[in-house]
Amino acid sequence: MASTNRRPPMVCCPEHPDSPLVEDYHAGDMICPDCGLVVGDRVVDVGTEWRTFSNEKDTKDPSRVGAAENPLLDGSDLSTMIETGPNLATDEFGKPVYRNRRTMNSADRSLLNAFREINQMGDRLNLPKMIADRASTLFKQVQESKSLKGRSNDAVCAACMYIACRQEGVPRTLKEICAVSKISKKEIGRVFKLILKTLETNVELITTGDFMSRFCSNLGLSTRIQKGATHIARKAVDMYLVPGRSPISVAAAAIYMASQASNEKKTQKEIGDVAGVAEVTIRQAYKLMYPKALDLFPKDFKFDTPIEQLPTQ
Repeated sequence: MASTNRRPPMVCCPEHPDSPLVEDYHAGDMICPDCGLVVGDRVVDVGTEWRTFSNEKDTKDPSRVGAAENPLLDGSDLSTMIETGPNLATDEFGKPVYRNRRTMNSADRSLLNAFREINQMGDRLNLPKMIADRASTLFKQVQESKSLKGRSNDAVCAACMYIACRQEGVPRTLKEICAVSKISKKEIGRVFKLILKTLETNVELITTGDFMSRFCSNLGLSTRIQKGATHIARKAVDMYLVPGRSPISVAAAAIYMASQASNEKKTQKEIGDVAGVAEVTIRQAYKLMYPKALDLFPKDFKFDTPIEQLPTQ
């Protein structure tokens, strides 16, 4: 079976077929240099429309295509605005000049400001860009629903970042979100609940293991202490020793117990500063766990301080 693929005919001068054609981009013509015959017209100039000062002459210049479009914006296209009036700009031949202008409505401007705030929060929290993108998508969905009118965009941005972190499996505490935003913890929690109700979505419940590795790393504790604290926190939850306590306070109390039984002792204040938990909260959770300390530690844990000598509070 014969192939149906055919090469397009080569453009050449009928009188001088071997002569290389000259492209005149100003006029948009292809001219034969021997006889001056215009062989082709309407040649598209793929170069830039302005001067560039790049030293890399052998690479392609992408300046002509402009900036990348943001799919989260409604008016991200380039529109042509025709200028009218007595002060109409003209070229050297007296023809009107048509300019492409980037137009943006107030809604897109508000979205851009919100996306910028979300990206800044992600940078302060050292989060990957996909977390900020998820938060930006949540913010746009909230804006389109128009159910949170009257709430400040900063509060919605902070709540969206909190939800995105939990949905992506890298949860952050409300205090951590509060520290990188201008909104109080109470307001972020209130908007967080409203967003979940508005978007009819849910988030996974946070556990002590979600924060354990990060807290131990920030405290400079070894892997042995981290494994012991993780086991202690999980057993305390399974044995219902800390009912009603937040996973963050349970994780902090477990780290305190594991560190006190090792040679890498940390105070309640040091742990509280990293976990964002008050010392009294850690103390209360620790007092609930201390009577069952023997059952909480893993069997292979190496004690530098016996359980009998652990602090009682």
